[in-house]
Amino acid sequence: MNKKQSLFHIAKRDTLPWYKAVLIRGGAIVLALIVCAIVTTLLTGENPIKVYSTILYGAFGTSRKSWVTFHNLAILLGISLAVTPAFKMRFWNIGAEGQVLIGCLATAACMICLGGKIPNGLLIVIMIIASVAAGALWGFLPGIFKAKWNTNETLFTLMMNYIATQLAAFFIIVWEVPKGSGKIGIINQNTEAGWLPVLGGQRYLLPILLVAILTGLMYIYLNYSKHGYEIAVVGESQRTASYAGIKVERVIVRTMILSGAICGLIGLLLTAGTDHTLTTTIVGGRGFTAVMVSWMAKFNPIMMIFTSLLIVILSRGASEISSVFGLNHSFADILTGIILFFIIGSEFFITYKVSLRKGKKEA
Repeated sequence: MNKKQSLFHIAKRDTLPWYKAVLIRGGAIVLALIVCAIVTTLLTGENPIKVYSTILYGAFGTSRKSWVTFHNLAILLGISLAVTPAFKMRFWNIGAEGQVLIGCLATAACMICLGGKIPNGLLIVIMIIASVAAGALWGFLPGIFKAKWNTNETLFTLMMNYIATQLAAFFIIVWEVPKGSGKIGIINQNTEAGWLPVLGGQRYLLPILLVAILTGLMYIYLNYSKHGYEIAVVGESQRTASYAGIKVERVIVRTMILSGAICGLIGLLLTAGTDHTLTTTIVGGRGFTAVMVSWMAKFNPIMMIFTSLLIVILSRGASEISSVFGLNHSFADILTGIILFFIIGSEFFITYKVSLRKGKKEA
């Protein structure tokens, strides 16, 4: 009697050496580019090499394009760093979008209400405190409810996104200039009160430098501090953490306050550093994209630099190929989706070993 067996045998791997993991991910990217080339040729008839070069040109073709790309990288990376401690703790903070937006709102409130009334240096200090405190509050609320009453953090943080959006919409109407326009415009355009200083004649440089420093600090915090160790233990098992004497509730609340505070700081960099305005779409969905960046990097702040850069290049290049080749933005999204599918799929082969079974006949 023959007993049917599956063709493939799947077993969990031991931890792969870093170079093998890099080779698997690199192979996935090469395969993705080949598939994208085939799709491009079949659907558009365009030369895929020209499409790829146009994507790179859209990201780095001129000095200004390069600065914008690195600024977008810094903002996305900063938000990704913010959500990572919570994710490593297995707290699914989907509220980064709202936490950044509430930081933008707090910053704009300080600029509008205090601009020109106090020295600019003092105003910037107040803006930093207000944005960080607002973001921390937006992180504290779902954290304390999870710790005390075990509420669903995914739904709670999503709800906080909507509240932040509606608060921003309300105050945009209150502060709109001119009345009836439905928008604020550039805040303190004549006086530049509350605007962050420009370094080296380039307004994007300060946010880039601050996020670079933040990346190093987050790496040290997660890997070499007592708090980082507690986050890792709680993420593995809350019961084990309790047996080890770790106060789980305190770790949850503290970590969410940290995540929210960093998001609030990124909100400050957006409103006071580069955009100098407030809209309900100022974050641009990066709070949700950061979830993917953090997960793809396996919660490693250094690897997040590369995953963020990849997504930013694809996003910047998408606009370029839309205009150069007359393709709609949906086609660029198709290419982005294919590349991300292969990258995410490669994680399966890093975690698991797949082998063919040897057929055996049984009487």
